[in-house]
Amino acid sequence: MTEGVIMLMRILLPIFLFGIVYFFGRPIWWGAPYAPSDEGKIRRMVTLARIQKGEKALDIGSGDGRVVIELAKAGAHAFGYEVNPVLWAVSSFRIRRSGLQNVARIYRKNFWRADFSPFDVVTIFGVTYIMPELEKKLLRELQPGARVVSNYFSFPTWKPDVIARGVYVYQKK
Repeated sequence: MTEGVIMLMRILLPIFLFGIVYFFGRPIWWGAPYAPSDEGKIRRMVTLARIQKGEKALDIGSGDGRVVIELAKAGAHAFGYEVNPVLWAVSSFRIRRSGLQNVARIYRKNFWRADFSPFDVVTIFGVTYIMPELEKKLLRELQPGARVVSNYFSFPTWKPDVIARGVYVYQKK
């Protein structure tokens, strides 16, 4: 290799590594890292959410947008909050490609700073360490009757109304 190529690699490699850490490592401290749900689990979540046409549904930590898209197809006005700009762009593109931009939207937003009170349904694929604080936030902000559907992870004290093959359904009383 020529000295010019080596110098270019010394400059570009740290920039590339910083970009990976910035876009994919940063969300670990704000919530859950990106881990996509399988299609069967997404269908189960949406079915168990019992979406009524026109309800407002939110997927927190919406990743690649697949849950938001399925919530919209089920009849909800579907929203997602995603802090990762790459995943936000991917999910926004997928919504446009699906033709659902009138009923689905992803916001580049930290869900810890969001108000959950307008939503009838909230879906989550969190991780164990966020569930205690998220439980408190949901119980404080959701309206009575609102439903929460959690993929794989349960809340520490809130008792689920339904448990179906790794999906927990809660209803705010």
